[in-house]
Amino acid sequence: MIDKAKGTIGGLTDLGLALLALAIVLTLLVGAGNMAFFGGVVGNITALVAELGSSGLPGLVAVGIILWLFQR
Repeated sequence: MIDKAKGTIGGLTDLGLALLALAIVLTLLVGAGNMAFFGGVVGNITALVAELGSSGLPGLVAVGIILWLFQR
């Protein structure tokens, strides 16, 4: 049962990452103003990177944890 739940969560995570990549590409191609649902994706990612970059060592640790999670 736990393996099935892990598989489902992994599949949803993969789907979410694919949608995120699609949103980034579409936003860059057509512009944020022309996207009803995906419009703020690039701005949100930029704000997240800026916030992590300005927080110093805790931001670096957070980036390391995020990268570790994506490599699993």
